[in-house]
Amino acid sequence: MIFEQTYDIIVVGGGHAGCEAAHAAAKLGSKVLLITQNLQTIAQMSCNPAMGGIAKGQIVRELDALGGMSGIITDSATIQFRMLNTSKGPAMWSPRAQCDRMVFAQNWRVALEENKNISFWQDTVTSLTIRKGVVAGVKTNLGFEITAKAVVLCNGTFLSGVMHIGEKQFSGGRMGEKSSEGITAQLIDLGFTHGRMKTGTPPRLDGRTIDYSKTEEQKGDKSPNKFSFTNTSSVRNQESCFITYTNEECHAILKEGFNQSPMFTGRIKSSGPRYCPSIEEKLNRFSDRNRHQLFIEPEGRNTIEIYLNGFSTSLPHQVQLNALRKIKGLEKVKMFRAGYAVEYDYFPPTQLKQTLETKLVKNLFFCGQINGTTGYEEAAAQGIMAGINAHQNIYKLDPFTLSRSEAYIGVLIDDLITKGTEEPYRMFTSRAEYRLLLRQDNADERLTEIGYKLGLADQDRLITLDKKRAKKEELLKFLSDQSIEPKIINSILIKKGSAKIVQKKKLKDILARPHIKTKDLMCSDSLKAFIKTSNIDKEVISQVEIHIKYNGYMNKEKEAANKMYALEHIKIPENFEYDKLHSISAEAREKLKNIFPSSIGQATRISGVSPSDINVLLIYMGR
Repeated sequence: MIFEQTYDIIVVGGGHAGCEAAHAAAKLGSKVLLITQNLQTIAQMSCNPAMGGIAKGQIVRELDALGGMSGIITDSATIQFRMLNTSKGPAMWSPRAQCDRMVFAQNWRVALEENKNISFWQDTVTSLTIRKGVVAGVKTNLGFEITAKAVVLCNGTFLSGVMHIGEKQFSGGRMGEKSSEGITAQLIDLGFTHGRMKTGTPPRLDGRTIDYSKTEEQKGDKSPNKFSFTNTSSVRNQESCFITYTNEECHAILKEGFNQSPMFTGRIKSSGPRYCPSIEEKLNRFSDRNRHQLFIEPEGRNTIEIYLNGFSTSLPHQVQLNALRKIKGLEKVKMFRAGYAVEYDYFPPTQLKQTLETKLVKNLFFCGQINGTTGYEEAAAQGIMAGINAHQNIYKLDPFTLSRSEAYIGVLIDDLITKGTEEPYRMFTSRAEYRLLLRQDNADERLTEIGYKLGLADQDRLITLDKKRAKKEELLKFLSDQSIEPKIINSILIKKGSAKIVQKKKLKDILARPHIKTKDLMCSDSLKAFIKTSNIDKEVISQVEIHIKYNGYMNKEKEAANKMYALEHIKIPENFEYDKLHSISAEAREKLKNIFPSSIGQATRISGVSPSDINVLLIYMGR
């Protein structure tokens, strides 16, 4: 018998969402079948070979803190690490890792294969089996009907995917891989609304044909950090990236090809990512600029293939090559393959519950680009939440959600189900109201205990967290108790542009000053000795420093979060009749009926619902 009689969960798609969904559900004890069109492309980095970045790095650390695998896999494949935005406040610091894409995919597959609760099948899912409004399994292209108690759809860009290169147009979800047909039509018949989105990728280059002497080298951090809170290793022998720029000659050639561009001839009608536009869109949108920055990024340690970040395009092959050869360092460049655009089906995520279960079909979950998002990290975040909740559902356990004040993952999902999206959604720090509370460095303190209670994070993680907290308390107490003499610190204060002291001051008070870092206090022999003998690591030092400098601001954010938290606990019945609310605006009534928010807190964040509408809603609910 090829398949078990019934699986607990079928995960459709082996991308970043599917990997985290399968891993989470299986680790919690569900019997999972992962179905993908090609087992050789599990966890494929289809676009840039990197994890993390602004706000995305926070998501990867949150995934790790919960007990997911993205952080561990990233650390195993990192070839360069950088902490972005370090010139800004700690709420903005975002880790980013350049990865070896082959090692990344290989290690994800190994991690999944090591879980005995996961089975694999290479095939294409063409439809769902649904009985009385409940999903009961899937049907595949090879003619199999496989039963399951829950299904998680992580179809990426493959649903009715169409690829574009110049005037050439062909079916596919990724270069060299066919699209998936059938599911969209069935979901529409079931009452789901859908749309089309577009994404793209740059040409891949032959690194041997690049003159790096004409570019700017971009090295990794001197003391690189990592993503996982476990005992993974930091990267050694980092690879460099390089920076170059387009120019007016390059732009002129690109513009000559616009009459063959699917972006401008109307063949592509869907919305692309606003914050990662194609080179054609950049020239059109920012016509006053005479150059655009490009990043030359290695795809791995043992390949000459190069990813040209910033040059996403769907122009004809020859136009791409001619334009590239006008760029400094790329005068003799050869392409491995051209850039292309892909259009695909998505389903507006306002049709989902907070658990990512669909409102129309019980035990059916959507995650990743099917929800209109873009990015590996956003997909993986949805994957872990869908995998957890699919398991919770079938075992009749409480649903698992994260609030906007608990995690960027909570912000992501709340934005999707409450506001929806008409263009590929990407996470930014600016989307989070409580971003000082949601820093990358404290993800373990926010989420590891939660992951442990679920059964996803193991006890070793909890022990590591307890040790870290104890070290923080030790260092904070030392800085609060120990003083420093003016003659020892004043020369450093003057150099830093800070006022001198005239009498002894507590180390904590000195550290609270702007521009003063813990390393500036190392002139204190007692502090230096304490850090060494107590084995205080750099992450603990950084967190204590943040606490001392920003505690007042963090307390204000906590107060604001607590006020919103109260509204989140005022639940709205699923069958609430909004038509009886005659005192609210017609727009508010329409939006509330469309979204069906689960709480007053969620209702307040719906565009078009005013504070007076919320007051009316509270009155009708007896508040």
